Amino acid sequence: MRTHLSNALYGVLDYVAWPAGMLAVAPIAVRALGIDRYGIWMVASSAVSAGAIVASGMGDANIRYVAMQRAVGNHDTLCHAVRSAMGIHLTLGSILALAGWLLAPAMTSRLIAADSGLHADCLWSLRIACLLLLVRALESVCISTQRAFEHYGAAIRISIGGRTLSLAAAAILPLLRPSVTNILLATAAISISSLWLQIAKIQKLLNLPLLTPRFDRDATRALLGFGKFTWIQAVSALLVGQLDRLITGAALGAAAVSSYAMCVQLSQPVYGITAAGLHFLFPHITSQYARNDAPRVRRTVLAAMAVNWAAVAVGASILVFFGHAILRVWGGPAIARTAGSILPIVLCSTVLSALGVAGSYAMLAMGRVRLVTFLNVAGAAAMIVAIFCLLPPYGIRGMALARLVYGPIALGVYVPLFVQLLRSSRSQPSPKSSSEAHAALVEEAQ
Repeated sequence: MRTHLSNALYGVLDYVAWPAGMLAVAPIAVRALGIDRYGIWMVASSAVSAGAIVASGMGDANIRYVAMQRAVGNHDTLCHAVRSAMGIHLTLGSILALAGWLLAPAMTSRLIAADSGLHADCLWSLRIACLLLLVRALESVCISTQRAFEHYGAAIRISIGGRTLSLAAAAILPLLRPSVTNILLATAAISISSLWLQIAKIQKLLNLPLLTPRFDRDATRALLGFGKFTWIQAVSALLVGQLDRLITGAALGAAAVSSYAMCVQLSQPVYGITAAGLHFLFPHITSQYARNDAPRVRRTVLAAMAVNWAAVAVGASILVFFGHAILRVWGGPAIARTAGSILPIVLCSTVLSALGVAGSYAMLAMGRVRLVTFLNVAGAAAMIVAIFCLLPPYGIRGMALARLVYGPIALGVYVPLFVQLLRSSRSQPSPKSSSEAHAALVEEAQ
């Protein structure tokens, strides 16, 4: 229990550390850099975050494969999987980094006027961001591998330490010279050092003299078979997470999108903290499932659901009672008046999505990735359709109502989950051998 609690706390810390640090550094950076350079830094940081999500969208596949092989004692196969995951992320990250490098001049032209003195600073900031994207993609393999071993603390401590140093550099360096390029050069140096420490941890954990990328046929096939669906989930979540604000801004103007975005940002931790805190369930249930321990799987899933729903209830209650006051302090009276009426709707949509966290992790752990992906994509598609139907007649309230469509569809994950748990309670199959577990993984990839 202590290990699970520690992993949950580290997961939450990993989720809140970066945005909290950004909020603390923002006033210093704005004054030292100026509005324009601060905007360049925000664009470059967003490019790194979004690109890293796309480049490392197969991390859950690595967690599941490694956790299953660890559970049945296949150390050699486990090592092949980690090296194959490193090869996949190196390839995908390199492609995205190269594309970003080539597109950087065009992006710079859109952000900065040609005769501006900020042109070179913007261009090289975006290009360094491409390198950071690749580093983050490789780092995700190290983090996901340690999570597969249910070791959350070491990887997250290194990650948070590196990002804290990067934020410190962003606060100090502009005082010496207002340059976004210098901030990102320092961030790149810190990130590469962090990656080196992460790789050293993995080499020690796996007892490998050198962690070199490779493409083992069976491991790569299994990783891609599962990972292509988790990648689709990551990309669709990224697109939908930004699309609603883009459409609101284009249709209703900056003031409306400010109010709406504040409601979304205020509600998002209800989902984000729950998902981060319960992520340890994914490798834990995977290990139980690999050993064919149906009674433990059932108990874990039911306990996870109880914790999931209780955590969401607590988070939602705080915002129900104090949300309007937070909006008034955060955005001022004008924002509070506009956003106050839509906050309950946005919060309700977030709560519905957050209630499905435990079920989604359980189904992924049991290999039902196609179903989880289908529900997520179907929910996203239904939400987009609802936006175009509800936004014109109802304005910003219609956008908030459109978000309500996603949650009930995502909650559908509990129907097949309960069916699967019910079936497993009626039959107690014999434990799988190492070779049978490996064969099952390869079969899932087909």
